[in-house]
Amino acid sequence: MTFWEQGPQEDYTLEEDSRKVELTSKGRQHVRALPRPDQIRTVALVDLYEYIERAIRVLRDYHLDRQYVVRDGEIVIVDEFTGRLAEGRKWRDGIHQAVEASAGVEVSVPTGQAARITVQDLFLRYKYLAGMTGTAATSAGELRKIYRTPVLQVPTNRPPQRKKLPDIVCKDMMEKFERIVQEVHEVHSIGRPVLIGTRSIDKSNILASMLRQQGMKVQILNANEIEREAEIVALAGEQGQITVATNMAGRGTDVKLRDEVRAIGGMMVICTELHDAARIDRQLIGRCGRQGDPGTYRQYLAMDDEILRNGFGLKPSEKYKLMGEQGRYSDSMAPLFRKAQRKVERKHFRDRMALLYHEKERTKIQRDMGQDPYLDTAE
Repeated sequence: MTFWEQGPQEDYTLEEDSRKVELTSKGRQHVRALPRPDQIRTVALVDLYEYIERAIRVLRDYHLDRQYVVRDGEIVIVDEFTGRLAEGRKWRDGIHQAVEASAGVEVSVPTGQAARITVQDLFLRYKYLAGMTGTAATSAGELRKIYRTPVLQVPTNRPPQRKKLPDIVCKDMMEKFERIVQEVHEVHSIGRPVLIGTRSIDKSNILASMLRQQGMKVQILNANEIEREAEIVALAGEQGQITVATNMAGRGTDVKLRDEVRAIGGMMVICTELHDAARIDRQLIGRCGRQGDPGTYRQYLAMDDEILRNGFGLKPSEKYKLMGEQGRYSDSMAPLFRKAQRKVERKHFRDRMALLYHEKERTKIQRDMGQDPYLDTAE
């Protein structure tokens, strides 16, 4: 086992918020002891340390069928919020090239930037801002603070019939998936369609495989099936249909139900994990109970879910994982997961506010110097 797979205790430190990796003195000793091929004999040690730190970060945080897919011999980023492929986008600061090397594809030349602008600055340049979404209420404060845009809630066309079922907390991911398979089997037996949402492509494939092993026919909707998205969504509300999807199913889709499906309770949505933003969870839940149709949804959680690490940090999340292994958990712990989610949302909000502040300061300084703040972006 190589030293970077042993964990951050001895050879490197990991900054949880920024995911920055830094070699310790012992880690640097290990790097100096590594055999050096002719191609890198002329590389300065300080640069070699940086390359190793970048490689460790990629091995830890960038995974196939989660953060990216390989298509036609190229790395294509998967947008974590939409579940769709982000064609043409590349990670900066050598990360994209490190991912290419890790995945065994041809390493591309780093791209430069001709100009840059933040999302906030882009929208603030418009004279008027308006839009419609079913999940803006939870972001009303940020929309008002950054864009000076109020949020008005409009009543639904018909009274909602959607019902929330009690949350279920499990020991780990596999136990969670087993319980989901059991519930899907029960719901499927009476003919109700089921839509199951996952955070990543690999998890959607694992869960679909487990369902198929139980003799159930499953449709998968993720970034690898984007060509069939319209077809899969159109069938998702059919009687007896089972659809396993990433975030793609929570955005811009309207699942139609027949009268016979309404009569047996409508669609059931199963959420397998909390996302970093509650809006994404609400988008998935909103696929059922539309236009006054009946529907139910349930949230499944596990003591090794990513949201606990993202919200509370590495050490607390390891403690919760151990509690799961020891059987010290219950369904009453569900609020803990939502607390972690709120912490992540607040952190992302602070990051966006800090970015907006620094961009305003940078723009002001560059204009005072007679530079174009969007084109003169050399770092």
